[in-house]
Amino acid sequence: MSQEEPDQCVYLVDDDEALRDSLVWLLESSGYKVCAYESAEAFLEVFDLEMSGCLVLDVRMPGMSGLELFEVLRERHCPLPVVFITGHGDVPMAVKAVKRGAMDYIEKPFGDRDIRGLIEDSLARDRQERERRLQEGETARRLSELTQREREVLDLIIAGKLNKQIADMLGISIKTVEVHRARVMEKMGANSLAELVQSVIAGDPAAMRM
Repeated sequence: MSQEEPDQCVYLVDDDEALRDSLVWLLESSGYKVCAYESAEAFLEVFDLEMSGCLVLDVRMPGMSGLELFEVLRERHCPLPVVFITGHGDVPMAVKAVKRGAMDYIEKPFGDRDIRGLIEDSLARDRQERERRLQEGETARRLSELTQREREVLDLIIAGKLNKQIADMLGISIKTVEVHRARVMEKMGANSLAELVQSVIAGDPAAMRM
């Protein structure tokens, strides 16, 4: 049985009706939620950035190809991990797509266990990426709640400055720096300097280039 979250879906785009129906049966019987489309254009009509799960995409299709759809989705910042279905002659194109960010590819004919394994890995990546985005959003929210002075102190902490150095640079007392530092730690939900640095990296990577 699959371990995907209730709202995760395997989006299948393939013009081969027999293969499409076979995969839908296999995946649904394995516990996955599946949404199947006969063309890239049909999938684009329903595409939404809030979709979660993964996309299983045939390389060659009439009209817009799977590779062309992949490029369109990249431009739209699609968060779905993509697995390509490919014939032997299209493997080089699939490899190129993987280098451009696709999750993986699988060559026809493939085994049930192989496709299920790829889909399980893709859904796991989707869960991890969604969790990362949630953490980034939470960190950004916390950063936005810092006062200007607290942000100045935070930036100097991240830059490796000691309390005395921060006090000298900002023209305030060491005691005041300690108060701001404590408030920053509390607002950021950090229990240590390491946690503080990690959270700032997640929400504002540019801060680490100071």
